[in-house]
Amino acid sequence: MSRPLWQRLAVPIAAILVVVVVATAVIAVGLTRRGFPQVSGEQELAGLGAEVEVVRDDLGVAHIYADTAEDLFRAQGFVAAQDRFFQMDLRRHIVSGRLSELVGEGGLETDRVIRTLGWRRVAEQELSLLSPEARTYLAAYAAGVNAYIDSRSGPSALGIEYVLLSSGAPGYTVRPWDEVDSLAWLKAMAWDLRGNYADEIARGRLVGQVSLDQLETLYPDYPFDQHPPILDRSEWRPPQTLPTGVTDSRSGTKGTMLAPVPGQSDAADLVGRGDPVAPDGPISDETRQWLAGPAQQDAFADTASALAAVPELMGSGEGIGSNSWVVSGDHTETGMPLLANDPHLAISQPGIWMQSGLHCRELSEECPFDVTGFTFAGLPGVVIGHNRSIAWGFTNLDPDVTDFYLEDTVDDTVLRDEDYVPMDVRTETIRVAGGDDVELTVRETSNGPIVSDVLEDVGRMGDNGPLDGVATSRDFEVALRWTGLEPARTAEAVFALNAAGDWDEFRSAAQLFAVPSQNLLYADTEGNIGYQAPGLVPVRRSATYSTPPGYYPAPGWDDQYAWRGWVDFDDLPTAYNPEDGIVVAANQAVVRGSTPFLTTEYDKGYRSSRILELLRSRLEQRPLTGADMSEIQLDDVSTFALDMVPYLTEVDLEGDFYTAPQDLLRDWDGSSPADGDQTAAAAYFYAVYDNLLEAVFDDELPPDLGATGNSRSMQIVVDLMASPESVWWDDQRTPGVIESRDEVLRTALVDARLDLTRQISKDPADWSWGQLHRAHLRHQVLGEEGVPGVVQDLVNRGPFPVPGSSAMVNAMNWDASTGSFDVTSAPSMRMVVDLADLDASTWVNQTGTSGHPFHANYDDQTRAWIEGDTYPWAFSRDAVDEAGSQTLTLVPAEG
Repeated sequence: MSRPLWQRLAVPIAAILVVVVVATAVIAVGLTRRGFPQVSGEQELAGLGAEVEVVRDDLGVAHIYADTAEDLFRAQGFVAAQDRFFQMDLRRHIVSGRLSELVGEGGLETDRVIRTLGWRRVAEQELSLLSPEARTYLAAYAAGVNAYIDSRSGPSALGIEYVLLSSGAPGYTVRPWDEVDSLAWLKAMAWDLRGNYADEIARGRLVGQVSLDQLETLYPDYPFDQHPPILDRSEWRPPQTLPTGVTDSRSGTKGTMLAPVPGQSDAADLVGRGDPVAPDGPISDETRQWLAGPAQQDAFADTASALAAVPELMGSGEGIGSNSWVVSGDHTETGMPLLANDPHLAISQPGIWMQSGLHCRELSEECPFDVTGFTFAGLPGVVIGHNRSIAWGFTNLDPDVTDFYLEDTVDDTVLRDEDYVPMDVRTETIRVAGGDDVELTVRETSNGPIVSDVLEDVGRMGDNGPLDGVATSRDFEVALRWTGLEPARTAEAVFALNAAGDWDEFRSAAQLFAVPSQNLLYADTEGNIGYQAPGLVPVRRSATYSTPPGYYPAPGWDDQYAWRGWVDFDDLPTAYNPEDGIVVAANQAVVRGSTPFLTTEYDKGYRSSRILELLRSRLEQRPLTGADMSEIQLDDVSTFALDMVPYLTEVDLEGDFYTAPQDLLRDWDGSSPADGDQTAAAAYFYAVYDNLLEAVFDDELPPDLGATGNSRSMQIVVDLMASPESVWWDDQRTPGVIESRDEVLRTALVDARLDLTRQISKDPADWSWGQLHRAHLRHQVLGEEGVPGVVQDLVNRGPFPVPGSSAMVNAMNWDASTGSFDVTSAPSMRMVVDLADLDASTWVNQTGTSGHPFHANYDDQTRAWIEGDTYPWAFSRDAVDEAGSQTLTLVPAEG
């Protein structure tokens, strides 16, 4: 799991912030106010063609009205910088591998890895691929940001963070924003939302440590019978063609279906298996023996920790996902569709999203935008939201889009077939605030950058690798192949989505969305709904399929293991106006079967099934409303917990001390409120579950691979409950004793009782889930241990008791392997779009629009976010004007 940025920067920041400890709150407030934006009156903005209005409501949400698209995005850049410039500046330093310029030596680890991955270099290549219109929009946005920078008197007037960091980065100047700064941010988004290859590393580590039967138990198949996929066979048919010369063993059909990888041969001309699927049987003995070697085990463990040098900007891991669903007008009170979305991402202060509206005063081909929704500070356009014709939502598709390759190297050459060929080699200079420049040599092969050069322990992954009889130098490095390093036009997809007016234009926009692959949900004001899976999904046709694709590092010198192309967009799952009028996408499996091959790592479907159950239950009573959608987003019932309760209440316990909390479960409805009637039972259940995971898995799994408690853990436990004599129930730490399922359950119940007695009270009536389950909204640089407390108090908010839990609709996720119930990821925002009346739509953000501590809009939405309230989402000009409280007029600069 990636370490939060503060964990790597806390020590250097503490050293440079000593002066802040003696600062008074009055001084802090005064310094902070210097960065507050001007929100009324007039302000000149160089480069404008005409006046632009910026209408803000009480939440600080800015609706921008302009005559041209160029003026619109210029103003968006200016306004985003007004509210969130430090967040923008921090993001671009990270994604460009320049963090050390801002924070000193504490940023070197991150810079080395990101420079090697080459995020900004790829973004530079992407700029040339974009349409002239998209490049104009990006340039206008950058000009608006720079106009804001130029309007301030220096870094201290841009944000309090620069004051606090100034002694560690003396003489720091803010450089101008450019188009690539915006594009590079998309790489961070794609990295955090990539297919989770951490499971592949984990499986490799566990071979030889646990039996193959146990390993199979840890990675259960998707439970299609219990949790339906997004699309059933009735809604979507897989492509009926395969690569030339390839026969599908199930249908016997032949043909072409692959799009070529840029710079490689046409994939349709390459012979191999076209639809790789995970095998039914175990991995081969040869593979198992290699993976079980001590060098490989050390390397897998080191790889997982080393790649954590890339900080989480949106979050990563099993809890990262989203809920999204759309219902047709056949099911609604208004007769028009409703669309709901709440992406589950890391929590922070300020939050990930900004709300905004972008409006051309008159729509035309040259100015086609009338759109509002959630944006990223630093990226022009609206990422998730609606325009006057369509609405869309995102959930993570999570395909397998990364592979490790063992590379046989001699100096700066790499083995290909039987010859050693030169690698691409470049030198990067990393500038370090308060220190000397650092030189970095980066090497790349046809399979990607050599990450073992900067992640030294990754190199050991290649020791004693699977040679398969190939004569090699036995000097192995490791390269990383990732779709995010393929230049693409994802930024252009955002503009196309914003301007799309119907299903065909929506799909055309989705086709440009390369990474990260998402489930896109759709609704329009004509009453149509739909689903589309976009993105680059690699096709792998390796020489042997004793293991699934990407299961362990492949020999880079063997062309059989190279990526052969992308699944063609027209062959990715899609549905338009499905017969049942409902599409639920909550990170579950997309379709039954494996054509095209996407991944084996889906969320196990607890959230998606619960959403579908709630929708159908309400429809049995009456048509759905927008309020119903919002209420479903807050559902905190765990169907997994309800399945577990009968097992827990059947265990015999002695004495009222232990039976009293057990009795709480007998009347429990499975909900997890922060307080109230059901809260004590929720606290007890999750304490039992936490102890159960520890008792079952911690005796055999490495500490950093402990069960997280999320959907896969739940599926494992459900399967184990049906196998009371499974070897997993036996505690390996008690030699000579073989524990059974019921003995372990009894221990978990007893230990949970003791834990809650120590942590809260002897009286179960005093227990509440909110006392254990809290959300800490922390500033990414200045908000944690190692930073003086006065600074933490300035920028952090919380902790807040919160309802919800992991793998439920109100996904306030926690990680059992951390030893805490604190929230690790959560709904980053919530929205419901009403296609009958767009002004009747609702939304809420996790924090607020402002990134300035002490500003009224820094955290003014947090309480509503916790309590499940939402705000009216104005769209029409009349509604915006009615909600507006302040108007800033941006005027062309004279001269």
